[in-house]
Amino acid sequence: MAARLHWLSRRFSARMAITPLIAALLGLGAALSPAEAVTTTESPGAKGAQVYCFMRANGNNHEVSWTAAYALIKRQSASMFRTSPEHAAVMITEAVVQNPTTFPDCGRYLGDLYNRRVQTTEASAPAVSGGGNAGTGVQTRSDRFGN
Repeated sequence: MAARLHWLSRRFSARMAITPLIAALLGLGAALSPAEAVTTTESPGAKGAQVYCFMRANGNNHEVSWTAAYALIKRQSASMFRTSPEHAAVMITEAVVQNPTTFPDCGRYLGDLYNRRVQTTEASAPAVSGGGNAGTGVQTRSDRFGN
């Protein structure tokens, strides 16, 4: 009987040793720091934010950085539907705001994600000075509305 008790105690102590090991393995994701958690389970938005912020920080303009980040988000998304540019901009913004230490100086570039249509329009339209623009194909507000 003593041998049987010894066997049961060994078996019980082995289970007690395995339980913390399993708990530690299952809780591994919670034990990681935020920077490590981002790299292990990166969402398409976080990957897009990495690309966008890295390119902007290294001197690329908004259009080049946005094109690269948006292409990555479209390819990495698991959705059946295509990710719209507006949604991709929100995904990048959320990733930067949720992890400001991962993307330290990227906050100053986030406004460009939402102003890109205004910037593109201003960059493509030549500067207008003076009155009407007859024959140039460019209309001022007063030309359009007759003011």
